[in-house]
Amino acid sequence: MASSAVCSSSFVAFSPKKYDVFVSFRGEDTRSNFTSHLITALCQRSIKTFVDYKLERGEEISQALTDAIEDSNVSLIVFSENFASSKWCLEELTKILECKRNQGQVVIPVFYKVDPSHVRKHTMKQAFAKHEQDSAALKVNKWKASLTEAANLAGWDSRTYR
Repeated sequence: MASSAVCSSSFVAFSPKKYDVFVSFRGEDTRSNFTSHLITALCQRSIKTFVDYKLERGEEISQALTDAIEDSNVSLIVFSENFASSKWCLEELTKILECKRNQGQVVIPVFYKVDPSHVRKHTMKQAFAKHEQDSAALKVNKWKASLTEAANLAGWDSRTYR
């Protein structure tokens, strides 16, 4: 079984889901700074948080990760400069938005040092040029649609909020 970090306390909440919050992020960009502080703050407030610290990476997201996304009330997506360069992040994003549509999951985008319009308009052209070489066009188009959908949601811009 994959190892992950889950924060909880003796606080008992009546929630039909296993996790309050699922945090999606590009580890290389934010793990040691913004995301670690965010997760600490959530845990200090007794919010059951799933973070995929030690799951194996690959082309497809693992079943453990899919299950954690489905079993969360809220997903926080931390968009960063290199988020779109990761197929893993894009697959995770697509699954999160599927849960939003099918299960009513709350999805909150956080734009960490990146302009929301850059996410919305896919201005991460280098990342997508590589994906277009390596992946099927249908999959790349699905990822682009997912980025646009998520970037159009009300969220937090780190350039505006501390």
